[in-house]
Amino acid sequence: MEKLNVLTILVLTALNLSTVSVALLLIMGKGISRAARLAQFSLLSQTLGWVAIISSGFVFGHWLDPVLSTAAMVLASVANYLMFLALQAWLGPRPNQRALIALMVLMPLGYALSFEHYSLRVGYANLMFALQLTIVAQAALGPRQPGGLRWRALVCLCYAAVACASLARGVLGAFYPELYPTFDAPHIVNVLAQLTANMALVLTTVAVLVAWREEAEGQLREQAFTDNITGLLNRHGWDDRAPALFDQARRHNTPLALILLDLDHFKRVNDTQGHEVGDQVLRLVGKVLQSNRRSSDLAARIGGEEFALLLPQTDKRAALHVEQRLRLALLEEGIQQPTLRVGYSAGLALLQAGDRKLTDFMVRADAALYQAKAQGRGRLLQAD
Repeated sequence: MEKLNVLTILVLTALNLSTVSVALLLIMGKGISRAARLAQFSLLSQTLGWVAIISSGFVFGHWLDPVLSTAAMVLASVANYLMFLALQAWLGPRPNQRALIALMVLMPLGYALSFEHYSLRVGYANLMFALQLTIVAQAALGPRQPGGLRWRALVCLCYAAVACASLARGVLGAFYPELYPTFDAPHIVNVLAQLTANMALVLTTVAVLVAWREEAEGQLREQAFTDNITGLLNRHGWDDRAPALFDQARRHNTPLALILLDLDHFKRVNDTQGHEVGDQVLRLVGKVLQSNRRSSDLAARIGGEEFALLLPQTDKRAALHVEQRLRLALLEEGIQQPTLRVGYSAGLALLQAGDRKLTDFMVRADAALYQAKAQGRGRLLQAD
């Protein structure tokens, strides 16, 4: 093992990182998410860090040595923080962000201040680096959020492995400096640490690509389920998500309300004012529905001028309150924008034992909506 040239491994790691950074830029292109861009920058920062640490070996004893070495510590810390931010953008808020920021500042600062004390510098820097890596590894897995578990587990494994290797190298440098006098010393611990870093680079790149692909697929799925005029779910999105809420309410015997809305005289708007104004009216209705629903509610445009609102944990009194709030909000918007003034008829259905399927539920709400329109429009009727 000691016959392996550590400097060669370091150079190969830097070359691999450079190649991967360029490849990711070419593969992902320009129109990518913030998370994917942060992951790219993380790999780029790692590349520059490796270049800096390798370069410092060629100016040993020169004033550039501490400058390049400290710069390498800064870039390595920044790389870890950028990967943390990428995970946060993909998975939602992650724990220990402030601790990571503190470590990102303390690691290079302590490294620079203790540069003349080799054992202290190496032990301190590797300990701080291992703690950073541990936080990133933890961020990949918990708390549980939607996201592919396999690529997250791979990121966690890679960062945890490099953290262990860094800790072992820190112990070696702090307590046995004669065995680890320089960063390219051919000790088995250092060799294994460099090999681990190299393999972790490859596997982390694979994980980033999988995460990016999963994100892209999710965006395509969301686009397929979203109405491009109102921003609400379209009929496909409704058919995909509403049955789950319906089944959950039936399984747990909890209240569920369904309101179907149909805009009154919408065809007249299109015929007299044009489809552009008609689209503005639809956008306004979508905005009102979005701003007056809970996060657990489901709102969709299921037809040309027909909308659906599914309200979990909602009884008759609460459903009527929701509908009144919607009607009032739409009326106020119509006062502010008279050309977009529109009313609606609505049918309300409350979940009953006889509703075996979502379609049964919707048929009852639709029948009530039909009666509301037949009785003069601009009103809400409840299904039997």
